Amino acid sequence: MLYGMPVLDDADARVLAELGEMRSELRAHLRSKPRWEGQLRRSLFAAAIQGSNTIEHITISSSDARALVEHAPMSAEAGEETQQAVIGYRDAMTYVQQTPMMSFFDYSETLLSALHFMITKYQPAKWPGRYRAGAIYVTSGDPLEPSYTGPDADEVPGLMGELVEWLRGGDVDAPAYARAAMAHLNLVGIHPWRDSNGRTARALHTLVLARLGELAPEFSSIEEWLGEQTNTVLYYEALRAVQQGSFQPEHDAHSWLRFVFTAHHRQAQRVKRRYEWTVRLWHDLAALAGERGLPERVVSALYAAAVGEVRRTTYQQDEGLSRDQAIRDIQAMTRVGLLAPRGNATTRVYALDGVAVDIAQAATAAVRGPGRDPYAA
Repeated sequence: MLYGMPVLDDADARVLAELGEMRSELRAHLRSKPRWEGQLRRSLFAAAIQGSNTIEHITISSSDARALVEHAPMSAEAGEETQQAVIGYRDAMTYVQQTPMMSFFDYSETLLSALHFMITKYQPAKWPGRYRAGAIYVTSGDPLEPSYTGPDADEVPGLMGELVEWLRGGDVDAPAYARAAMAHLNLVGIHPWRDSNGRTARALHTLVLARLGELAPEFSSIEEWLGEQTNTVLYYEALRAVQQGSFQPEHDAHSWLRFVFTAHHRQAQRVKRRYEWTVRLWHDLAALAGERGLPERVVSALYAAAVGEVRRTTYQQDEGLSRDQAIRDIQAMTRVGLLAPRGNATTRVYALDGVAVDIAQAATAAVRGPGRDPYAA
């Protein structure tokens, strides 16, 4: 038996309608394939990886998260085990990004275990991809009183089989966000593996949305929002409110759905502001590049630097340039005071400098604003 799909009320329908409007608006903006789309995708992808791992106390800087997504070297501050952890999660989420284009796709226990394997392959002792053979507990402040106890190990295969059958054809008329939320809740409740059940459940959440056509996974994930400290506390509280210490699928999961719908709505508000910031900033940087006699293509480098930093190799790839062309462009932007180098030769990046910093700050001030609780009266 799994947690059943709750009955949605009028407030849920209103929040989902607002989410649909924001999704449709963003899809319309992306239809023309703007030049900045790839960089916005990478930025959101990096934030999702950083957020989901932060929930599990695996922390990397925003700079290292961007390096990870760009397949560039991370800093020495990210230790070897941390790097292996986030690389595995990046690989799993990269797979999730590809699933909407897979005509042969099918949910299976092997698929879920493969996601788990990618996430935990750096820890052979944790049995990557293999179900646990014994009891499992989620620790709390008191080691003698766990905050959650998973089902007995001999129940796991049957529950996972039931979950796969539901993923294939259960509650197909339910909203996509509700199906993703219930997949998340049930997988993390079954807790089938020795470790990384939460990260795999969040990856499955995004996978369900991707397969149901909810934009690209980068725009649908709530992991960035969940990874913020206050929201992480709310996330665990929302799970505890339904689980009440163990796998009890007879409990009503409506409060969990409301939490997830809120998280998606708040993240959608954030993505909308990022879009507005990107459009304004790209326009203003293009004007600045023209004033300085620079080619239009350098705007992608200036934008990347405004997000965090730009690497010569990434700029070269984004614009389809030769190594020498990319070097000349970076040098030109540095000479006119729009970029400043940081780091040594092997990890060198470039940050915005001079008037370009003022332009980025003005764009931020123009779109900055508080988020709102979609369920608030």
